Amino acid sequence: MAELWGSVVVSLLFWGFANEINTVDEAKKYYPAFGLVANVALIFSGQYVRYVSALRASLAPGVDAWGYSLKLLMAAIIAGGVGVLSIFEFIQRKVMTDPDCMDMKKEDEKKKSKKNKVEMSAGESVSFLAGSPYIRDLAALVVGYGMAINIVEVTWKSKLKAAFPDPNNYSAFMGNFSTATGIVTLLMMLGGRVIFKRFGWGAAAAITPITLLTTGVAFFSLILFPAVFAPLTAKLGTTPLMLAVLIGAAQNILSKGAKYSLFDPCKEMAYIPLDSESKTKGKAAIDVICNPLGKSGGSFIQQFLIGVTGSLSASTPYLGGILGVIIVGWLNAAKSLSKRISDDEAKQLTRDVLIQV
Repeated sequence: MAELWGSVVVSLLFWGFANEINTVDEAKKYYPAFGLVANVALIFSGQYVRYVSALRASLAPGVDAWGYSLKLLMAAIIAGGVGVLSIFEFIQRKVMTDPDCMDMKKEDEKKKSKKNKVEMSAGESVSFLAGSPYIRDLAALVVGYGMAINIVEVTWKSKLKAAFPDPNNYSAFMGNFSTATGIVTLLMMLGGRVIFKRFGWGAAAAITPITLLTTGVAFFSLILFPAVFAPLTAKLGTTPLMLAVLIGAAQNILSKGAKYSLFDPCKEMAYIPLDSESKTKGKAAIDVICNPLGKSGGSFIQQFLIGVTGSLSASTPYLGGILGVIIVGWLNAAKSLSKRISDDEAKQLTRDVLIQV
């Protein structure tokens, strides 16, 4: 629940509010900055976690080090929450009601448009997906990412806990992980513009699954065949488990950076060639069916395999194979969708992303 709160609830509330108060022109100007600032915050939060973890070493004997650090972490979360609420309250009272800042006529039009918003039931969403090859390919991208990243993260974190059984060491590692994620995502967001300009939509859409596939092969190989890599890891002064943890960390960092800098823009750009009705219904169908399926599908697969094999470790070989199948299907969907986009539309997509990135 805690992980969902940060990645889903807070993010959803922020972008929903941002979409509500910003115009399209303002969005093109400020949204890239929002993404950059968010990743800067990730860098600093990671360093704060690392700092708190380091404080435990200086505590007097008998003091509950984990409890002490947990209080500091929760205090920072509460302070951040109070700051967010205060800013939101200020915007609601001082900005949203100021005619110099807001176009009150447009705000009234937005309220009316919300009443006419297209909402689709689960059955209607399935029917629409079944009848549109273009939307099916786009849906496959969303489901593929959600299932693949879920399988990767759960398997990696199980090995991470085995490598760092002490909560203090685990927390310190995750602090460094957060910092590295923020830095890599920042760099990839800056480089995403170049990728779209030089290689186009198809290449940009393929980078995220290829990243997960290549790093996944290395990660699962180290887990499944530790004896094969033991001589190599011995020369490096580490163990197959620790090397698997480091490669898994690189996998998660690169895949998240690729998602924010390439996958998300590709997904949104794919809606542009559609007519107004298909665009609206396609988004509704993917929100109703594909987003939940991608997030829960990976968890269902793991729970089923754990029930059959008896443990997550025993199910790892099967998870590796399933991950490969999912990514291959994801790549095929990206290739198919790229072909469905005409050359003229592809050029328009490239121009649009260069404006927004």
